[in-house]
Amino acid sequence: MGDVVFTTPAVHALRRQFPEARLDYLVEAAAAPIVRHSPDLDRVIEVDRPRGLARLRYDVALAARLRRERYDVALDFHGGPRSAWLVWATRAPRRIGYDIPGRRFCYTTRMPWHPDLLPPRHSVLNQWDLLGALGVPAPTPGADPVRMTAGDEARQAADARLAAAGVSTGATLVVIHVSASNPFRRWPREAFARVAGALAADDPGRRIMITAGPSEAGAADAVADLAAREAGANAAGIVRCGEPSLEELHVIMSRAQLFIGGDSGPLHVAATTAVPVVALFGPTLAARSMPWRDPAVPAIAIEPAPLPCRPCHQRTCVPGDFRCLTATPPERVLAAARRLLGGGA
Repeated sequence: MGDVVFTTPAVHALRRQFPEARLDYLVEAAAAPIVRHSPDLDRVIEVDRPRGLARLRYDVALAARLRRERYDVALDFHGGPRSAWLVWATRAPRRIGYDIPGRRFCYTTRMPWHPDLLPPRHSVLNQWDLLGALGVPAPTPGADPVRMTAGDEARQAADARLAAAGVSTGATLVVIHVSASNPFRRWPREAFARVAGALAADDPGRRIMITAGPSEAGAADAVADLAAREAGANAAGIVRCGEPSLEELHVIMSRAQLFIGGDSGPLHVAATTAVPVVALFGPTLAARSMPWRDPAVPAIAIEPAPLPCRPCHQRTCVPGDFRCLTATPPERVLAAARRLLGGGA
């Protein structure tokens, strides 16, 4: 999801540079809501990700479909083997991608690939590199922020969820996303609960909404139960909203006064709104993944003390204890949250 969010400034720039062009966007279904209603795109092509031989048959048919479109230019923002092959299969006269070994033959124009560049560089800039071949000038966060547009159905559904959770229009809403797709990015549930409970205890009119993704379906309920005990007399301030869709979550965040979460899809969705953010980083770097938007919208990164194993590729935890996240105390996150909510540290 984050990768798709990071392409949206480039998509907007393409529309600005080529207003009469037809722009199609190929995306896997899980991340499609990010671009589904984009005013910059003419069509969003949502694709599945079958396994085994079914993937081969599916991709061959998809490649034939793309070739029939007779695209003039194809850009590969992803750089993976599947996306590189599909770009090659379009047979577009101009095929632009990253200069990655094993995939160079897929492109007619290759741009440098430096994900491990030091000092670290924001992912939006890495995505934007492909536009250099088309003469598009460099971006700035203020002029070219990440973007997402929710549909009317999602807005109505979000309204219903907020009402069902007892979140009134004038309530101060804090959204805390407590799950991540892999254990390297999961802050302990007890730590999330400490922060949520303390924020609820600070103000009886505040509502702390706990959300989680399908990768940790039970995380939100577990954290909410712990947080309610932490909140004491203000336990009613801890609320759940079921499992909103990505579009609904975007709407809910746009109506919140604060978002707290790790480096996962919802953080990047939050970045497409004007909600202040407290972002927790473990194996990844804030310099690459913090909200790319108007700098006037506040955001605080919580990073661990320097570690020789950080950043990592999130395949094996060398120390074995995920210390880049587990060593971050709730008090640091709580102080940042209170500052953004206007209550000091």
